[in-house]
Amino acid sequence: MVASAHLFCLVALTFTLALAVDHTPLQDFCVAHPKSQVLVNGLACKDPTLVEANDFFFRGLHLAGNTTNPVGSKVTPVTFSQLPGLNTLGISLARIDFAALGTNPPHTHPRATEILNVIEGTLEVGFVTSNPGNRHVTKVLQKGDVFVFPVGLVHYQRNLGSANAIAIAALSSQNPGVVTIANAVFGAVPDIASDVLAKAFQLDKHVVPNLQSKF
Repeated sequence: MVASAHLFCLVALTFTLALAVDHTPLQDFCVAHPKSQVLVNGLACKDPTLVEANDFFFRGLHLAGNTTNPVGSKVTPVTFSQLPGLNTLGISLARIDFAALGTNPPHTHPRATEILNVIEGTLEVGFVTSNPGNRHVTKVLQKGDVFVFPVGLVHYQRNLGSANAIAIAALSSQNPGVVTIANAVFGAVPDIASDVLAKAFQLDKHVVPNLQSKF
């Protein structure tokens, strides 16, 4: 009886882990059909007889992103929205450009693990483990170095150099999502109540409206 219970738990755990990633496709491809009115987990498939090479092609990742913004970074995503052939395939890509001392602020990807490769420059990267530990795992990366951010954990990158930096990130979802922490809590629409944010961040409640106005 005990062995059966253990087996059941193991099967349940395995099944749960299997559901923690994008679904495995049941056909060669499912090129996204953005004009379809059908709602599925992803986008409906384009008629496979009408699929062409351009459905699997994206041009422009060689172009530098505009980093003239308050954080000094720009993410150029290549998800199924930009490359329809990624639909149902469970992967995506992004280029991240950094101005000197620019930052890709703390954020999470709710549906994907991210693996980052530094193409140019020197980046400080890090992630924070979940409660209650909240351990800050950090590393300085040079050109050619690779670092992984586990799915769902808060992470960031920062350019330590006086010149521009570039990184390429691969993600384990066609639509990884992104939740930038500061934008989410101070830029929510409608606003999160000031007293809630004041207690959460241990701030004077009169400071909160000023922070909200920045987002």
